[in-house]
Amino acid sequence: MSARAVYVRGVGLHPFGRFDDKDVTRLGQHAVRAGLREAEVGRGGFQAAFCGTVYTGVAAGHKVLTSLGLSGAPIVNVEAGCASGGAALSLGVSQVASGECDTVLVFGMEKMPRGIIRSSFFPPWCEKAGLTPAPAYFALRARRLLQESGVTREHLARVSVKNHGNGVDNPFAMYRKPLTIDQVLASKMVCDPLTLFMLCSPNEGAACVVLGATPGPVGPPVRVLASVVRSHLPGSALGEHTPMAGRIADDPPSPTELAAREAFHKAAVGPADLDVVEVQDTDSGREILSIEELGLCDRADGGAFVADGIGERDGRLPVNPSGGLLSKGEPLGASALGQIVELTWQLRSAADRRQVEGARTALGHTVGRGANASVTILQR
Repeated sequence: MSARAVYVRGVGLHPFGRFDDKDVTRLGQHAVRAGLREAEVGRGGFQAAFCGTVYTGVAAGHKVLTSLGLSGAPIVNVEAGCASGGAALSLGVSQVASGECDTVLVFGMEKMPRGIIRSSFFPPWCEKAGLTPAPAYFALRARRLLQESGVTREHLARVSVKNHGNGVDNPFAMYRKPLTIDQVLASKMVCDPLTLFMLCSPNEGAACVVLGATPGPVGPPVRVLASVVRSHLPGSALGEHTPMAGRIADDPPSPTELAAREAFHKAAVGPADLDVVEVQDTDSGREILSIEELGLCDRADGGAFVADGIGERDGRLPVNPSGGLLSKGEPLGASALGQIVELTWQLRSAADRRQVEGARTALGHTVGRGANASVTILQR
C-alpha cells in the first residue's frame, strides 16, 4: 500500500527572543493558536499531537493543550536535542502518511537557560574539563573545517554577516542588526576560531505545524515529500554524540548524511532540485559543515561555496534566508519547526522581503545532541 500525501495545512510562530513576562506554556499557546487558526482546525479536529521540547519538563505538550481546552487526542512529548521539533514532525508525518490520522498537530517550544547550554547527556567531568559541546566541540569542528575544507576565518565571518543581514528582514528574529566582516572578526573570542558573533544564542520561542491528508486553506498547497530522522554511527570523536568516542580509520557517514540520503531518496529529488534551504547554524562552522554533509556542495568545498556567494539570498541556492539560528537564536524544541514555518512561507511566496523568487522545493535540516539529525523536504 502506498503512503498518502502529507500537506502542511497551517503554521504558527511565536517570535524568538527573551520574554520574561511569559512562561513556556504561554509561548506554546501562541504558536498553537496561530497554526490551528490558519489551518481552520478547531477542537476535536486533530487526531494526535506531538510536542518537541528539551527543557520544559514532564507533560509539556499536555500543559499547552490542556490550557487551551484541546486535550483528548494522544499527546506525545519528544526530546531529541536540537532536532526535537524535527523528530516530532517526522512522527506526525508518519501518522498522516499511514492513514492512522487525517490531521496532526506538531508544535515545539522552549525557554532556554541563559549562558552555556548544559546537557545531562554528558557526564559532569566533561564540563569540568572544558569539553562542553558549546563552544568547545563547535570550535574543534570549525578548526577541522579550516584544515580540510579550505575554510578561513573570513569565511566563518561571512556566514555570520549573511545570516544577520537576512535577520534584519525577519520580524520573528532576536537579532535584527546587520554586521560587517570586521565586526564579526573583532568580536570577543569565545573558543578559537569562533568569536561571539559566530555563535547562536540560546533563547525562547515556539512554533507550530499542522499536518493533514489534504491541503490547507491558505496559499498554494505545500506537500511534505520526506521527513527523516537518523542517529549517529560510532567512530568520530568530533561527532554530535558523545566526547572521546575515538576515531576509526575512515569516518563513518554523519547522521546528517544518513538522513539526507534517505530523504532525497524518499522525495525523489536531489540537491540540484532545491531552491531554498534552512540548515543548522548553531555556529558559523556548523552551517558550512551542514552544507557539505547535505551534499549541497562536494566535501571539502564548503569554503568555496561561501566565497562564491552561492548561499546568499540572491545566490544560486539561498541558505537560511530567515537569518538562521545566528540571527533568530535557538529555542531547542522550536528551532526545527521554525525552519518549516519559514520554508512554508517561502513556498507560498509569503516571506515578504526575505522571499526567494520562484522557490518550489525546500529543505530543512537540524542536528542535535544525542546525534539525531532531521531532514525535511517540502514542495509546492
